[in-house]
Amino acid sequence: MIATRLRLRDFRSYAEADVRLGPGLTVVTGRNGAGKTNLLEALYFACTGRSCRTANEREVVRFGAGLTRLELDCEDAVGRHEISVGFKPGEPKRLRADGAPVDSLVGSAARPLVSVFLPDRLELLLGAPALRRAHLDQVVAALWPARAATRRAYAAALAQRNALLTSIRSGRASRASLPAWDAELARHGVALMADRETTVERLAPRFAEHAAGLGLEGTVELRYKPRATAELAAELAERVDADLERGFTGHGPHRDDLAFRREGRELRSYGSRGQQRLGLLALLLAEREELAAERGAAPLLLLDDVMSELDAVRRERLTTLLRRGGQAVITTTELAHVPGGEAEDVVRIVIDAGSAHQEPADVDAEPPAGANGQAAA
Repeated sequence: MIATRLRLRDFRSYAEADVRLGPGLTVVTGRNGAGKTNLLEALYFACTGRSCRTANEREVVRFGAGLTRLELDCEDAVGRHEISVGFKPGEPKRLRADGAPVDSLVGSAARPLVSVFLPDRLELLLGAPALRRAHLDQVVAALWPARAATRRAYAAALAQRNALLTSIRSGRASRASLPAWDAELARHGVALMADRETTVERLAPRFAEHAAGLGLEGTVELRYKPRATAELAAELAERVDADLERGFTGHGPHRDDLAFRREGRELRSYGSRGQQRLGLLALLLAEREELAAERGAAPLLLLDDVMSELDAVRRERLTTLLRRGGQAVITTTELAHVPGGEAEDVVRIVIDAGSAHQEPADVDAEPPAGANGQAAA
């Protein structure tokens, strides 16, 4: 599945835009603040129905407008597909796949899988374990959509057990009810840990290969760090007193982590910013290849300002990896920062202060005079 055309209205700095993407590499160039990141966000929003930059999605509606609308054309071996997203703050989103209303785009076969790198996504490495768990669970769901139910079932059982702990503390329930919920939580928890472990085992060799290919020197590892074992029910029973004291379940896969290591040391604590960026890129590239192998098609890869902190050698290596296959859109301030960016098979979109145009084909994309266009690029 590839995305071929994006049409949008009143999204961020754009009053309207109509851009076409290439089946391989598309390069978006423009000065800082011109709207390059906004365009990537619009692609992600059209593919998923949500923003990759903000939890307050009111921000995506252009200042002064009441709503935003995006339409994404896609193609696969079967034919053409269309996704549309309408969003008015304060109202439910209107999502359609091939003309039919849907509640979510996540499981839709009419849209491409999508992965995104933004400069602030280093929080995935540097931030709390919850970010890495959520990311890993998203990869599991992308590889095997049916297994997304395991994470939801675990979360529901965890909420029920925590509610029971609260009731026991207040004297409204008996401890005799806990073993049943321990067994239920353990059943889903062991399955969740198995999915995560299998995913990391499959990603780890590709991660190490891409890290080396991008120039991240030394022995690099991707490792799953579970907090529980297959004996989760027994472990929960042993910790009941502590859980009752704190009022919530303190043990289980909701406390797991994903470790990025170089030379045996955590990359988030001992790696430079450049090494951390390479580690994150290696992860996204590994996921892209694994998804292509499992699902038969590589996800659309969106890379924002990724070249700015890479030297010439690493830029060359990254571009080579991107052009092995699959669809990618990359933003940069200078076309020269993307080796091979002038090649005939590369689609180029140029954004400036008042308009955007596409080479070699013309495209209408005109943020109006006075559009703020202040998103970081």
